[in-house]
Amino acid sequence: MRFLSFALALTGLVDAQMTVYEPQGQVIFGGTESASGTTTASAAAATYTGAAAYDPTVLNAPAVPNPAPNTSFEIQLYSGGMNGLSIQHTGAFYGFSIEMSVSNQILGKNSSFLQVPFLNLLANIVERAGWVQIRVGGNSQESAVLVDSLPNGLILQKDTQNTSGTTKTPPLDYTRDLMYMMNNISSLVNARWFLGIPFFNTTPFSLSIMEAGEAILGDRLLGFQAGNEPDLYAAHQHRPSNYTAFDYFGEMAVLIDQIASDGSIPNRNNILLSPSIAEGTWSPEEVWNTGLATTFSSSLYSLSVERYPTDNCAAQFNTGAAIIQPQDVFPSFLNHSSGQNMVSPYTNSTLFAQQVGKPFMMFETNTASCGGFAGVSNSFGAALWALDYGLQMAYVNFTGALLHAGGQNAYYNPFTPPPTNQSSFRQWTVGPVYYSALVMAEILGPSNTSQVVDLFANSNNIFTPAYAIYENGNPTKVALFNYVTDSSGSSNYTAAIAVGGGSTGQTSATPSSVKVKYLSASSVASITDFTWAGQTFGNNFQADGRLQGNLDVKTVQCDTTTGTCSVQVPAPGFALVFLNEDSFSEVSPSSTVTYPTTIQTKAVNTIQVDPSVLATSNGHSGMADHLGTTSAGSSGALGVTQAVPGALTLFMLAAGAWVVARR
Repeated sequence: MRFLSFALALTGLVDAQMTVYEPQGQVIFGGTESASGTTTASAAAATYTGAAAYDPTVLNAPAVPNPAPNTSFEIQLYSGGMNGLSIQHTGAFYGFSIEMSVSNQILGKNSSFLQVPFLNLLANIVERAGWVQIRVGGNSQESAVLVDSLPNGLILQKDTQNTSGTTKTPPLDYTRDLMYMMNNISSLVNARWFLGIPFFNTTPFSLSIMEAGEAILGDRLLGFQAGNEPDLYAAHQHRPSNYTAFDYFGEMAVLIDQIASDGSIPNRNNILLSPSIAEGTWSPEEVWNTGLATTFSSSLYSLSVERYPTDNCAAQFNTGAAIIQPQDVFPSFLNHSSGQNMVSPYTNSTLFAQQVGKPFMMFETNTASCGGFAGVSNSFGAALWALDYGLQMAYVNFTGALLHAGGQNAYYNPFTPPPTNQSSFRQWTVGPVYYSALVMAEILGPSNTSQVVDLFANSNNIFTPAYAIYENGNPTKVALFNYVTDSSGSSNYTAAIAVGGGSTGQTSATPSSVKVKYLSASSVASITDFTWAGQTFGNNFQADGRLQGNLDVKTVQCDTTTGTCSVQVPAPGFALVFLNEDSFSEVSPSSTVTYPTTIQTKAVNTIQVDPSVLATSNGHSGMADHLGTTSAGSSGALGVTQAVPGALTLFMLAAGAWVVARR
C-alpha cells in the first residue's frame, strides 16, 4: 500500500489551518484540455491574471419581470405522500466530473501529495451525504495509454502536438499512480470513482485501465464509462461519417466479449456506463431501440447521458459559428424553465431505466460546453440554476449528475486551484456550482430515502419555483427559489407552508417552528460574496476548502391558529426550510474533519516566526533576530526554525517568501 505524506486531522480540530500546496498548472476547455497550456501571465498578487476562471466580468441582472411574481402564496403539503413524488435518492446525487488530463492538478501531484483543499471540499459533501461520487475521464480518456513510468516521476503526460477534435484534445499517457492517488483520497474521505475505457481504438480495446482500476481501487470503483459522447465521434473524425447507434451497439458487444476473456478483470458484472451520448445526432430512444440496455444488462452499471444547455465553442475555438454573447444568454438561465427544458428530452429514458432496472445518470454537465461564459457560469445566477436543474433531474428520476470541473480557462468550475506561477501564495477558488452541490447534499441528506416533487408554486411562476422533499412518506424539507434581482426588497416573497389541516381533511401536522438556511448574494449577476447559511468559501484565491464565518440559521415561529409557517425569500435567493429537527441536524455537522499537510513546498523561501513576536512586529519591530535574505545560498539566508505542532497561518513577506506562524 502506498502511504500518504500527511496526517489525518483529529475530528475535534477547530484551529484555523492554512495548507501549503503546489499544483501543476494545466488548462482545459469544457471537458477537454487546451493544447496551448496555461495562458496565465505573471502578475502581482492584487491584479487579475487573465485566466477565465478568475474573469472579473459582471453582467447586468435582468429587470424585475413584468408582471412581477406574486409576493405571497401558499404551499400545501400532505402527510403520507403526494402525487408525483420521485424515486428515492441519495444525498450524493450531485458529484463531480474531472477531466483526466488535469486530475494531477485538482486531485494531487501524485499518490503521496494530495491537494488538501480538494480533500476538504469533498469532506463537506461527505459530512452531509455520507459519500461523494467523482468521475476522472472525459474526452482525454479516449486515447489515454497506461504506461509503467514517465520522466521525472510524472503521473500524466500529454502530447500537445497531436491534438484532435473541436476542442483540440491531446493524447495522454498516465501511470498507475493516478489510481493510487484516487485510492488514497478514498482512504480519507468516502469518495467513489468512475473511470473511462479508451474508445478511439477498438481493435482491440485497451483494457489496462480496467485491470489496474479494479486491482487498485477495489470496491471504491463504481464503474467504467464505455465511450464518451459516441454520437459525436463521426463529427470529430473518430469514426466514419455513417457511424450510427447500431455501430456503437456492435462495438459494445466486442468490448464485453473482450472483457469476458480477460482474466485480469475479476469484476465483469454491473460495471459499464453507456451510452453517454451528448444529443449530438442520436436521441436516447435510438440507442434503446438497438437493444443495448437489455442485451448487455448484466454488464451495465448505469445508463448515462451528457448535456450542456448551450456552448461557447465559437468564441473559444473559432469554429466559425456565431459567437454567443454572455449578456444575451444570461436571462435564459434565470428561471425554472431552463432546468425543465434540460430534462424534458429524458423523461422517457428515466422511465425506461426503471423498467430495465438500471440507474440513469447525467454523467457530465454544467452551464455551457467549451468552458462556459464569463459573467454567467461564475455568477450567483449559476448557483441558483444548477440547484434548480439538479432538483429537476431528481424530480424526473435521474439517479445522479456530475458537474464538470475544468482548468484555468474554464468559467464554470466548481473549484479551481491557483495558477502554477502563483500557487505559493494563492489559495483555491470555489465557484457557484460547488455551492449548488453542497446545498443539494443538504436537501437530500444521508437517509437514501429522499423523494422530490416539483410544487409548481406561486401559480407555476417560473421565477419562484419550489420543491418539497419527502422521507418515508412525510415532508421533511421545502426548497424555495427567487430568481428575481430587486435591491428595493419589493420582490422578496413570503411562502406560507402548511402540512395537512384546513380543507385537506388531514389533521394539521404543521410544526410549531421551522429552521431556514439561505443561499445568498446581492444579485444574480454577483460573482463574489456568496454565502450559505451565513458562511462562505471566500472569493477568488481565498478558499482552503472549508466554510468560513459563523453559521447563521434562522428560526421561524409558525402560526398555530392558521397552521402555516411563513418563510421569506429575498430577491434573489434560495431558502431551505427544515420541517423537523432531525432533517436539520443530520445535514448540519457541528464540525467537519479537515486535512492539514506534513509536506511544505517552496521551503527554500520559508521561515517560521513565533506568533507573539509577529503580532507586535508591525513589519519590523521585534523582528531584529530574524532579519536576513530569502535568497537561497546567500549569507544570512533565512531557514526553517523550530516546528511547533498546530495549525499553519501564512503571510506573504515578499515574492516567493513566507512567514509561517504556528499556534
